[in-house]
Amino acid sequence: MSSEGLWVWRHARPDGATGRCIGAGTDLPVHWRRSKRLARRIQKLAQRERLPKIIYSSPLRRCAEVGAWLKAWGWRHQQHSALLELDFGAWDGRAWEQIARAEVDAWVADFVAYAPGGGETLAELLVRAGNWQPQAGACLVISHGGWMLARRWQAEQGQVLPTAAIWPRPPRYGDLWRL
Repeated sequence: MSSEGLWVWRHARPDGATGRCIGAGTDLPVHWRRSKRLARRIQKLAQRERLPKIIYSSPLRRCAEVGAWLKAWGWRHQQHSALLELDFGAWDGRAWEQIARAEVDAWVADFVAYAPGGGETLAELLVRAGNWQPQAGACLVISHGGWMLARRWQAEQGQVLPTAAIWPRPPRYGDLWRL
């Protein structure tokens, strides 16, 4: 298996996310054991695959805390706002049941161009995720489910625009994707 390319992990399960709209505007913590466990998995894979000891992450705690563990173990850690989750604006942090059904329906109807909660559109996330350029060779990243989906969509679908009906499910917490 080639060690080139992007190795992206979704952050570990954050505390307090269940039933809520969680995006770039909600900086939830992750229990330190879950962050450390993910950092150990990344470290072991990097050793096995002879990958560089450099990790890039979103600046949100649910990603950055994993990077902090790796930094404490001698890695270089760089945070990039381009790796943030979709910005849900006024929806961010709210319980899904508190968001008007008409607003969610409007987003579903215009999935790419609608800015949920007045935040960021999926079109903007697709551009941001697709344009982020890591260093050449192997690159290790800790990011968010929405960012990972957008990056994969750009790589596999190019200019084809998604609809809500065909947008895939996010990776599980802690999952690794090769992109």
